[in-house]
Amino acid sequence: MPFWIEVLVSLFLLVGSAFALVGAIGLYRLPDFFTRLHGPTKATTLGVGGIVIGSMIFFSHQGEGLSMHEILITLFLFLTAPVSAHVLAKAAMQQKLPVTAKTRGKPWD
Repeated sequence: MPFWIEVLVSLFLLVGSAFALVGAIGLYRLPDFFTRLHGPTKATTLGVGGIVIGSMIFFSHQGEGLSMHEILITLFLFLTAPVSAHVLAKAAMQQKLPVTAKTRGKPWD
């Protein structure tokens, strides 16, 4: 395998891992449900996407060609993560979950 392919795969893995780490830290550190929901849905989606793209590049240069598994995983991830976050946010709004004072846009007031 050429050196530049290894560098590119490593770059995607590191960037994806960094996004996933930022999403996990956001889930742990942010104060209320609505802000906690934002961290994992945005950052972790990009993190897993970067890792899957790195996997796609690695296995396509192993001689097997482009795998449909990685493409389907990426498509499924980018379609379901925003929809599930929207459903969770709507359910939290219906339940009128408590928010911190800095959270703006409370439609139930």
